[in-house]
This record gives sequence, C-alpha cells and structure tokens, in this order.
Amino acid sequence: MPRTAAPTLPSPVPRAADSDRRRTSASVVLRSVLEHGPVARSTIARLTGLSPASVTEHCARLAERGLLRESAAPRRSHGVGRPHVPLDLDDTRFLVAGVHVAVPYTTVALLDLRGRVVARRELRHERTDPGPVLARAAEGLAGLLAGVPGRRPLGVGVAVGGWVDRETGTVVEHELLGWREVPVRELLGARTGLPVEVDGHARALVHGERLFGRARGSRSVLHLFVGNVVDAAFSAHAEVHYGPRSAAGAIAHLPVPGGTEPCACGRTGCLQVELSERTLCRRARAAGVIGSANPMHVVAAAADGDPVARRLLTDRARATGRAAGLLLDVLNPETVVVTEVGVMHFEDCLEALREAVGPERSAAVIPTSFPDSVLAVAGGSVVLDALFRDPLGTSPEGI
Repeated sequence: MPRTAAPTLPSPVPRAADSDRRRTSASVVLRSVLEHGPVARSTIARLTGLSPASVTEHCARLAERGLLRESAAPRRSHGVGRPHVPLDLDDTRFLVAGVHVAVPYTTVALLDLRGRVVARRELRHERTDPGPVLARAAEGLAGLLAGVPGRRPLGVGVAVGGWVDRETGTVVEHELLGWREVPVRELLGARTGLPVEVDGHARALVHGERLFGRARGSRSVLHLFVGNVVDAAFSAHAEVHYGPRSAAGAIAHLPVPGGTEPCACGRTGCLQVELSERTLCRRARAAGVIGSANPMHVVAAAADGDPVARRLLTDRARATGRAAGLLLDVLNPETVVVTEVGVMHFEDCLEALREAVGPERSAAVIPTSFPDSVLAVAGGSVVLDALFRDPLGTSPEGI
C-alpha cells in the first residue's frame, strides 16, 4: 500500500497579525483603566472580553512602561479570599506636549496622561512664516519642560486648522496662515528631538472629547469648531473619518443663506467668513463695543452687560446652530460638540444654538468639555490619541 503524503498543516498566523492583535488588546486595556480605574484585573477582563491571562500580560507590559501602577489600597471581594489590587493610570511620570497654531498666536502646553493641562503659554505671532512659528513653539515647550523636572515627555501633538494630512504630518493648506505643504512633523521633530503627531484641530478635539470629555461612550460624535477657522470632524465607532489625504471636514465654503460677507474664494456668504472671529470682532468694532481684534474682549463686554456684545454673540451662536443642524441632517451623530466662544461662556448663546438646531435634536448638542483649555487640549489630544491607540508603540520603550 503506497504511503500517503503527510497532511498539510495550516500556515502559522503571520507575525504582523499577532502584533496588531497585541497592539489592539493593549489599547483596550489601557483605555479601560483610563475610564474605570482604579479597577481590578478581573473587572478589566469582564469589561473588555479579554481572557484573565491576556489582561494580566498586558497590564504587566503597560506597568513596565510606566503607564499603569497598582493602587495603594487593595480591595477584598465580599471580605473573603485574596484581595484584589486595583490598577490605575500612572499620571505621575510622563507628560505630553501640545501645540495649537491659531491665526494670532500659538498655544504650547504640557498635559498629563488624563488630558489635564499642567502648564501652558501663549506665543503671539510676530509673523506667520512656518519656520519662525515652529521654532518659537519648540522654544516655548523647552521652557515649560524646564519647569517640571523629573517628568519625561512622550511626544508632541500639533493641532492646526485648515487642511492637515495626518499620515505625513503636513499642513497641506491653511489660507489664513498662508501655509502650503508645510512638513510640520519633520520641522518640529528636528527642533524638539521628540516624536511628533499632527492633525486638524477639529479632529484633535474629537479625540479629546472621546478620551476625556463628555462624549466618552458616544457611538458617533460630530465636532464643530468655530474660531477664525471653521471646520468639522466626525467619529463613528471610535474611528474618526479622515478621507483621502485627511481632507474630510472642510466646511469653510459651505454657503450660508442670506450671508453678506465677501469671501476670498470670490463668492459671498461662505460659512467661515460669516462665522469667523475676525468677522465677529470687525462687527463689534463697528458697533463701538471693542477697539481690538480679540474675540475675548467681546465676551468680556457681554459679561459686563453690554447688550450689543451679547446680541452679536447670540446671533453668531444661532448661525452656528443652523450650520450644526445641516451637518446633523447629513451625518445623524449621537452627540454634537460645539467649540465657539459665546456658547462656551453664556447659557443664552447655548440656548440660541440649540433653538436653531431644532427641539427634537437639541439635547444632542453640547459645548466643548474644555472651555478654559480647549486649544491646549487640542494639541495634547493629538499625541494622547496615538498613545491610547498604540501604547506599546508610542510609550517610552517605543521611543
């Protein structure tokens, strides 16, 4: 009887797949501790669906990297058996650096691993050429880091308005700054010696809201950013939509019915020129409310009881609500987060925004979770998102 050929054994799982699985599992464990900690390993296993052995392994790796630590007080289960030693995020060793480049100034900041701002500084632009702007940002970060000896920076997150290509770390186009194809990751990395992640500020704030803000747990989130730049970002099932070359979220030239402001594109009534802080301040100056180009001076005047300032902010919030309503019609998110100065500071502006959105959907609309630190959080959230997505790759051992 002839011998039969040996059966063909299944090919081993590619190592890349094993690596992806480990990375995903480590991310799930770290985010579970962020959201629920201090928490026992057995609870992490129940929350994540991972096996107890896998949870123990990942917790050990994350603790070795200084990202997790055991909580001081062990807990007993119903008073019997071995005590459970809960794990918590170790927010005492490391920091991340955040950079937000706005039109009038750059915000530099240091954040802990919970997204809390430890230190920050505003650097007003003398000019907006990318080289000097990024050089000053690097110098500003170095100064902040000198004030917190013993805390190690894991990386730098940069948030910018306009069209930002996350994959290459490039600002493709920012009309108001005059930036075109600026290799921010390369330039700032060379000056800081740290890993650099770059993203658009609306997307950065979606990451911040999902990690540390009131949108945590939402299945889909729309973020609408209304500053000098007006843009949006959308996240569904923990994934932010980027589109080809990260061009998603460009809403600056959406037409506003009845809009009167001329736009550089040649049309009239584009969303960004109608809602921008430049337009707000110009209207406030024309009305004698302020004598500057600082939108916070309009906020201060409104807080002091100036009815014209209050009306300007309420009208802007209402127009923002109409824009949010259009985006709600298209994307139907569970939660809408709006970053806009009037909505952040005045309840009647928030009410005007929600009224314009419509009563049946107004409860889904909330102001930013970071009213006092939104730009600092935007920058830091870019690198914190990278950390929580791949803690084995972006933690100290990976750099």
